[in-house]
Amino acid sequence: MAREISAGQLAQAIAQGQQLRLLDVRQPWESRIAHLPGSLLIPLGELPKRAGELGSDLTAFIIVYCHHGVRSQSAAAYLERLGFTNVYSLAGGIDAWSCEVDPAVPRY
Repeated sequence: MAREISAGQLAQAIAQGQQLRLLDVRQPWESRIAHLPGSLLIPLGELPKRAGELGSDLTAFIIVYCHHGVRSQSAAAYLERLGFTNVYSLAGGIDAWSCEVDPAVPRY
């Protein structure tokens, strides 16, 4: 199981200006409803073909998110198998972000 980061921990990392990459593994229609600014959208099914878009720095701080945290767990585990060493799944997904950090982000 991939490591997780809570919505509050992610908000704190962003507020502190930590360099990180947000990877949204939901479908495009979901991203249009709600997303985190600056996210790279690569639906889970496309990740094997598009993982190169994350760059070659295997130590980059990557936060993977989805709706509730299930797909992001799979994606984070996959990225770890590719050799990425600093990957976290957003626990509870964008739904947790909306509930715990930013209620302006629509829930669906």
